[in-house]
Amino acid sequence: MTTEIYLDGNATSAVLPAAIDAALDTMGRRFGNPSSTHGAGLKAKAILDEARACAVRLLGVGEGRLMFNSGATEGIQTSVLSALIGLRERQDKGEAIGDLLVYGATEHKAVPESLAHWNRLLGLNLTLHKLPVDGDGAHDLAALRQLAGQAALVCTMAANNETGVVTDLDGIAAVLGDTGSRAYWMVDCVQALGKLELQLASTRIDYAPFSGHKLYAPKGIGMLYVRAGAPFTPLIMGGGQESAQRSGTENMAGIAALGAVLAALERGDTFRSEGELCGFRARLADSLRAALPGVVFNHPFDKSLPTTLNFSVPGLSSRELVDVFDAAQVRVSAGSACSSAKAAPSYVLDAMGLPLWRSAGAIRMSFGPLADEATIAAACARIERCGAALRASCLIPSERTAVPHDGLVQLGVEGACSWMVLDAASRSCIVIDPLPDVTARIESYVRCQNYQVLAIVSTLPNAGRTMLIDALGRHFDRHAQADEYGWPAGGTTVTLENGASVGAIRIGTQVLANMACGAGDELRAYLLGAADGERLPAASVRFAFSARPARQALGAVGAEQTLLCPTRDEHNQFCTSLTTQAAATPSAELQLDGAGLDAFLQAHPDAVLIDVREPYEFAATITPGPAGRVAQSVPLNRLAEYAAEWLRGEPAPLVFFCRSGNRSVKAAQCLRRLGHPQAYSLTGGLALAPLPLAA
Repeated sequence: MTTEIYLDGNATSAVLPAAIDAALDTMGRRFGNPSSTHGAGLKAKAILDEARACAVRLLGVGEGRLMFNSGATEGIQTSVLSALIGLRERQDKGEAIGDLLVYGATEHKAVPESLAHWNRLLGLNLTLHKLPVDGDGAHDLAALRQLAGQAALVCTMAANNETGVVTDLDGIAAVLGDTGSRAYWMVDCVQALGKLELQLASTRIDYAPFSGHKLYAPKGIGMLYVRAGAPFTPLIMGGGQESAQRSGTENMAGIAALGAVLAALERGDTFRSEGELCGFRARLADSLRAALPGVVFNHPFDKSLPTTLNFSVPGLSSRELVDVFDAAQVRVSAGSACSSAKAAPSYVLDAMGLPLWRSAGAIRMSFGPLADEATIAAACARIERCGAALRASCLIPSERTAVPHDGLVQLGVEGACSWMVLDAASRSCIVIDPLPDVTARIESYVRCQNYQVLAIVSTLPNAGRTMLIDALGRHFDRHAQADEYGWPAGGTTVTLENGASVGAIRIGTQVLANMACGAGDELRAYLLGAADGERLPAASVRFAFSARPARQALGAVGAEQTLLCPTRDEHNQFCTSLTTQAAATPSAELQLDGAGLDAFLQAHPDAVLIDVREPYEFAATITPGPAGRVAQSVPLNRLAEYAAEWLRGEPAPLVFFCRSGNRSVKAAQCLRRLGHPQAYSLTGGLALAPLPLAA
């Protein structure tokens, strides 16, 4: 059995078993071309006609057109092209057509991009105009009333793909009717199929595209409704299929599968009722509230599809939330699937006027009307697991103080780095080169683990420390005297390998020493190691922190094994050393696929598996490690700390892995540069590895 819980139904859905059977039937027994007049063709045509008839009844098509196509994007293109050519023909006759192409501010990007494309190619030179929405995502009908007289085409959606907010189609129709607008109207019905009652012929809607893969049909099949009398121009010309409305041999496997889904909808014996779906959403929402303190839902449930939740959590990015859910094998997305790979905030939530932290950190959790009790119950348990993992990692508030950590933590933002030196025994830490963008993370880390910050130092003079000092409160003595680098007055001294006597801060069994390392802006470096009495021998210096490597200065006080920790790391090197290899090992030489990993582990039983995902991902994981082996958790921000250990003595083989392989290959490259002879990355990460199934 699978451990995956799929809650990204608005992106795509699994295929209904009956739809799979129908598709296989058309590829096996009834494979004929529906345009052929022999028996095999007639059998295929019967499937086509039956699926269309079912769609016509379900959608209330009446005398309108209903054609099969490849999906919603093609349907949108065909609709826009048809409407704009109709407008040009009216314009050629001397009719006033209006000068605005109005589209909802929260429409799928396919709509404004199609409008701009065809408007330019057809030379209409109309103006694209966003119709604003309110804080609930509802279209501003008052604004539409003002624009209706100038509108040539209006494009809205039946339900939003990111928030599930249902459009007031009756309200829009009333505005267009009351103002006497002659604008054409396209309604994107992708998220509506199977979730909203649609009787299209009884509405003012001119065009309505649909996509099968949003409701348990395969990808690559969709439908387009065109109101009787609305202008229509085929997007694809050729053999005259679909009554010359959409040429090209029909996708019979897709049509048969979609027909099976439509038949199930019509029978009413397959999908959950609206009441059941609302109950499922409420249970998921309650679990999110319990697991993620401060969670905010970005849409009103009473105005949204019951299958969609869009939420944000204070202090957490969408990437962190997606990662922790993915580790627990709960599949969700950041915003819409089409834009979730991008770091930009959600334009849908921006249009609703929500604050940046909500639009940039939004998560969409969506399920289909086939969802069942067992899936929702399991999802709620996994959500609690994710919340516990985030609390243990100090990313969200916890009633209990987390177990403190020892060692070194790197916090990077766009090539710049802050470092934290941690000592669990004394509950103390030192911050080096604090960045404004990680102030909240440092503050949360310190409070959660109840550290006392001994110093906040910088490698450059007068670097900004005020924001962090203010945030730390009782965890830092803000009245302590310090110089322009943040180095505290007084304290102890140690003697370096070159004989220089420098200031030092004792933290547990180690000292952080302060030394000059250059001229101009770069004046300070910091050395971390175990002192021998009043001396800090070169061999004891484990780490050196500086704005640049400053190899010449550090070479006199550090050893070959000293790791150089930069305050700038644009190329994700994490750390270097005085003997770092200049050239990176080719990525192909580092990669082990699933089969290669098994063979490697058999040949190297002493190999260590290293999970470089974040601690909250590691804690939330529910499946065994690759090849069923226990893995060690070493997130990338602690790679420098562990690299110092892995390079000692006779290094054991290391195999790094993460979710996709992107992070682990960086770790393997780092160790190879530092001189480790056998550091590897699992190709494709956990996403592609043949993992043993959990019990």
